[in-house]
Formats: sequence, structure tokens, C-alpha cells
Amino acid sequence: MTTALISHTTTAARLAGILPTRRGEAWEVGPAPQLIRAGAAMSRLTQAGRALDVVEQAGRVEVYADRPDRFPVAPDAVITETGPDPVAALAALVLRIVLPRLEREAARDTVAAHGREQLLIDGAQHLNEVGFALIDHGAHVDPVTREDGGVGIEWTADNGAEWGLWALPANVNLTLAYDGPVSGLYALLPVLLPNPEGYEPSDAGSAFTRHLTDRFPQMRPLSDDEVVFGRRDDASGYIALPAKDEPTDYADDDRQVVAHLSSLGADLLLTAVQHLV
Repeated sequence: MTTALISHTTTAARLAGILPTRRGEAWEVGPAPQLIRAGAAMSRLTQAGRALDVVEQAGRVEVYADRPDRFPVAPDAVITETGPDPVAALAALVLRIVLPRLEREAARDTVAAHGREQLLIDGAQHLNEVGFALIDHGAHVDPVTREDGGVGIEWTADNGAEWGLWALPANVNLTLAYDGPVSGLYALLPVLLPNPEGYEPSDAGSAFTRHLTDRFPQMRPLSDDEVVFGRRDDASGYIALPAKDEPTDYADDDRQVVAHLSSLGADLLLTAVQHLV
């Protein structure tokens, strides 16, 4: 009993340490206020009105996002303690899926109560947090407005690639755009993509698409000049050649591409800032 409790406390504390501080407030670990699974060790992580219940039993760790007036029935993220670093794997799921999902759920309530104008204000606040983190990492960030009412920031990475990050009127999650050498995405993509375990590289497509799917089997070719990844309720996007008439029969790390990456939560981007400069 004592060993399991100590192990679980360490799991919750490590998870809290991986998730980013927001507006100067770190995640705190405390006792869970309700029993979700009998006989399991439980903790609650809290930060600025958000809460996650961590449930650990028999080598299985579950995370339940707290939602007002709703008893947690199904976990939002699950891992088993079989990988080299299960807590890091759990944090990746929380950052990529759970926290952005909570942002979207909160956005629906915001629209119902205050209209879409407030949704864009909230998205711009997330954008500002990431923007200041980019500045702290040495980026020169320029604010930009869009014809569709969206707001964003643009900057140039050390390799000459052009980045843009956008808060759009229809979604509180952020959208990332990229124009530069394909190798400039190599460090970021493992943060956005699901675990590669169980995926096989695709033999379809072209030399260009196979150059990416061999490295990242979670991607799939949409055409000879484009690969896509992700699914509903997850980070998703595409990487493509800049023009349809470009040859697809060769590829290397310097090949110029454009990318569009969407449904990105502010927490996920804050953990990935070092890969964007």
C-alpha cells in the first residue's frame, strides 16, 4: 500500500512538472476529491481553474479531466507502465489531446455566454503567451492581422524558415503555419504526432512523401506532393510542396515545403517553443 502510494505521488508530481506553467502558475498536486476507481491511488492536479485527476492501479495510469457537474466515466488519457518513460508518454497525451479538448469545450461555453468576439479575445491571450515565450527564446515576433478577422504573429527561424501562429475567429485552439526546409520541422513533429509504435511506413506516394513517412510513419500520403496526419479531436495538419507543378521524384532535408498545423493547444506550443526558433 505504501509503495503504491509513493509511486503514484511520484507519477502525479512528475506529470505536474512536465506540464507548463501558465501566467506564472504551475500545476499543483493534491488529494483527489472523489473516488473514481475503488482501490486505486489517486491525486488531483490543479492550475488556474483546471483540474486533472490521476488514477493509478496495477500498472495502468488514467487521467480524467474535471468537468463541472459531470462525474468522470471514461478516462481522457490512458497509459500502461511498459514503455521507457510512461509519465512522459502520459504528458504527451495530456498536452496533445486532453488540454486542447478542454480549451474547445470551454470555448463552446464562452460562445454561448459571451459570443464569438470573446472567443477571439481568449485565443489572442493564448497567442500572447506563446509569443512572449518565443521572444524569450530569441525570436523577433511581428503581430499580424488577417482579413478573416484572425490575429497572429510571424517570425523567422535561424534556418531562414518563416513561421506564423494564428488565433482564428472559429476556434480557440491555435493554428501554426510554416514555409521553409523540411528539416526545420523534424524537431517539432515528434511533439505533435502520436507515438509511432504500431505504425508502418507507407509505400504509397512519391519519393517526396516517402521521405517523410519513412521518418514519421504516423503520417500518410494524401497525394504525391502532400502528407497529412492527425484525426478529429487531435493535433492535425499537412506538409506539402509549395506548388503543384514541383517534381516529386526526389527529396532531401533541404527540400522547401509549406505546412499547416491545427488544433494546437497553448500548453502544447509552450512546451515546443524551442523547436520553433
